[in-house]
Amino acid sequence: MAMAAAARDDDLDDDPDNDDGAPTTLRGVQLLRAVRLGELHKDDVMNAPCPTAVLYPQSDGNIHCITSVSSCAFLDVVTPDPQYQFESTGHVCSYFHDYPFSSFSVGHAKVDDVPDNCVWLEKDEPANINGRNGMYAGPTVQVLLNL
Repeated sequence: MAMAAAARDDDLDDDPDNDDGAPTTLRGVQLLRAVRLGELHKDDVMNAPCPTAVLYPQSDGNIHCITSVSSCAFLDVVTPDPQYQFESTGHVCSYFHDYPFSSFSVGHAKVDDVPDNCVWLEKDEPANINGRNGMYAGPTVQVLLNL
């Protein structure tokens, strides 16, 4: 990912157990809205120009939240990986609105073992997003892993 403005970047993983479109349940109680659980792994502010950032999912999914006060541009280069699904036309993007975990009631069930970094994700269709698919022809991205 490369930035062309100052923006906040949140990286989340999607809950793999709720990928079939079925209503979300928590502790056996069905939630009334079509939300899914996400877990926050990174919350950074990036200022342009900044070095290339490589974002990997921690477990499943690969969700990035980009927030900016002014106009912002970022380049998201997606490399094919057998575990992710790609349509013949390119990478499939979905947009989500995130809510704090405490925003949705689960009836009278007590929920006390959910990490503080969990949020609810609800699909959204923003009106002011411009995206374009294409083949990346930029410089090679080199990643140095500290293992």
